[in-house]
Amino acid sequence: MSETAAPDPAPHTPGEPVETVVAHETLTVRRSPRYMRFLALGAGVGIVAALILTLIFPENEDYDRGQVFGFLLLFLGAIGLGLGALVALIIDRRAARRAVTVVADRIDAHSSDNSQ
Repeated sequence: MSETAAPDPAPHTPGEPVETVVAHETLTVRRSPRYMRFLALGAGVGIVAALILTLIFPENEDYDRGQVFGFLLLFLGAIGLGLGALVALIIDRRAARRAVTVVADRIDAHSSDNSQ
């Protein structure tokens, strides 16, 4: 990272901002998934699967439907959460291949008028 000052190309009026290039930086730009959305979607799919499985199978004489739903919710919710995280990681790895390297200039703008 080198710091260079650009010469003032034209005369300016007082109070007008003066822009100076402070630094050139090389950046990597890429898209990435929103992990919380994938985790929430995976947990939601697990909750819906637990509800469907609870209602499809006949009621057990040892456990009522609430207990069965709770057990299934615990396991399928965790599995859905894990699968959502796995899908997000796979998408993130694929997006990393499409990363682009760019050169960015950091510009410092200040006013040459000191009366403010």
